Amino acid sequence: MRKFNWFLKRTLTGIGNSLRENSIDPLPFRHEFHGYRFQALRTDAAAGLNVALLSFAQGMAVATIAELPLQYGIVSGAIAAVIAPFFAGSRHTILGPSNATAFLLFAQIAAFSQADRLFYLPMLVLFTGIILLLAALFRVGEFVQYVSRPVIVGYITGAAVLIIINQLDSILGYTRPAMDSEGPKTFFTILLSTFDGIEQTSWKTPLLSIITFGLWLFLTLRFRKLPVFALVLVVMSGVYALLHRYFGWELATFSAFSINDLAPHLPKIGPAGFFSDVGRLFGIALSLAFLSALENSVMSKALASKVGDRADVNQDMFGAGIANIAASCVVGMPVSGSLTRSALNFSSGAVSRLSSIFSGLICIAALPILGKTMIYVPKCVLAALIVGVSFVVINRRYIRISLAATPADAAVLTITFITSLLLPLNVAIFLGVGISIMLYLRAASRPHLVEYEFSEKGDLREAGEKRSRPIPAISIVHVEGDLFFGAAEIFRTQIQKTALDPDLKVIILRLKNARHLDATSVIALEEMLRFLREKDRHVIISGANKDVYRVLKNAGTVETIGRENVFLSHPQNPNVSTRNALKRAQELIGEQKADIRIFYDANRD
Repeated sequence: MRKFNWFLKRTLTGIGNSLRENSIDPLPFRHEFHGYRFQALRTDAAAGLNVALLSFAQGMAVATIAELPLQYGIVSGAIAAVIAPFFAGSRHTILGPSNATAFLLFAQIAAFSQADRLFYLPMLVLFTGIILLLAALFRVGEFVQYVSRPVIVGYITGAAVLIIINQLDSILGYTRPAMDSEGPKTFFTILLSTFDGIEQTSWKTPLLSIITFGLWLFLTLRFRKLPVFALVLVVMSGVYALLHRYFGWELATFSAFSINDLAPHLPKIGPAGFFSDVGRLFGIALSLAFLSALENSVMSKALASKVGDRADVNQDMFGAGIANIAASCVVGMPVSGSLTRSALNFSSGAVSRLSSIFSGLICIAALPILGKTMIYVPKCVLAALIVGVSFVVINRRYIRISLAATPADAAVLTITFITSLLLPLNVAIFLGVGISIMLYLRAASRPHLVEYEFSEKGDLREAGEKRSRPIPAISIVHVEGDLFFGAAEIFRTQIQKTALDPDLKVIILRLKNARHLDATSVIALEEMLRFLREKDRHVIISGANKDVYRVLKNAGTVETIGRENVFLSHPQNPNVSTRNALKRAQELIGEQKADIRIFYDANRD
């Protein structure tokens, strides 16, 4: 026991030191209430009640999307809302299962049997939480900002379409046949299985679905401040109860659950062993963690910008990790920053994190009472509301902006959307991110080679197209842009083309605005030096800043070029280094006054 206590103490100390080193606050909740007043408490309580009404109904919806028992969505939302505020950075974001994470979960575990889903889900949520926790400790959250918005818009739009398609059988009132195909489910596999049992449809279920959707649409357009989702769910459930009692309507409803169904379901290792579970679940957990971090980042930044707070993505990821670990110990689902719940919490005037805690506690208190009423909730009513919310998630303005902004943005949006329908969702989002990064690297890897010349007064200026150029003996190549590995080949090729001029003797590389030299670009520079020396050409470096010079010096390239041929930038007068380089060039060709040829990049816009 003493050894265990020693080990536990060392572990907790190590975690605490890691948190301090990475600027992660282990308990930001304690800083929240300086000057907190009773009026703020009342406001937080009211906001918490509003969010609880939505959270209960939305928890049912996301559990339905994931094809899990209703209590999984409700409990995970309640637990996350209580736990996350103690550790997260944002004071307005409400955590819970979202539509996108719910459908990603469904698409990935659809091939599991129902028993396996419920058995492995706690372990899957635990893995998701651990990944988020480790990502926060290593400050991976800072890389989330490199995921472009067209990727997010395309993915969310694709997920919304999949959610709508997946609810058609409940809206039409029949049971979809079990899908025979193994593995994750996509748009076409769901669509094909959906219409296999359409002959079972009766007019009662579609009629109630249409009325539900119409009522939701009317209230959403006219009374936006009301908890429309929860209100319509209650009203239409009451309508069905009356139709059932007085007219004998029999529609599919949900199973009631009791307090016994809410007992903790701790993660258990499968019969094949822990490492088999890791191999089976880790890829899914990684996708869920990535999507959770993405949704959390977008939501916290949006709300922080409205009140002047500083969004700390890593701190929010830390809170999401703790919340997922807590959810894995109960009947929970993966959680992330909820768009609708967070927006409602903010619009309700929430002041502090207590509003989230209040909403979670209200849901937990209501669970034993409301669990018995689930037999009065028709599946078609909840499905129609899920379809309505999915339409809202599709942001037409963001789609229009992404399609019109640049061809690259339009390509990323289109590819991400199409692949989200054709491929598993985890593949679609990583493919979208990969294409987005690839297009960014392609754009960033094209340094500009700008032509420069000296004016009659001796000032360095950009060359004009109408001014005549003398026959060149010296070429001044102004390099502007990133010279990392992606740009190295283009840079070398352009310079070698310049050297083909038989009159050229010296090339001055003006690197004043060159950035991000790396090993690839230095190797390309040395290869270019060997090529030019074989052609009896000289190379001079002009205007190199300290960072560029440090890379060249560490790599030994300064010695290869010759220290006498490297001229550093002068901040007070940026053109001095180029003048000195020009004098050196004149010495190399043995002339006091050389003709000057300025390089012109024909590909530059």
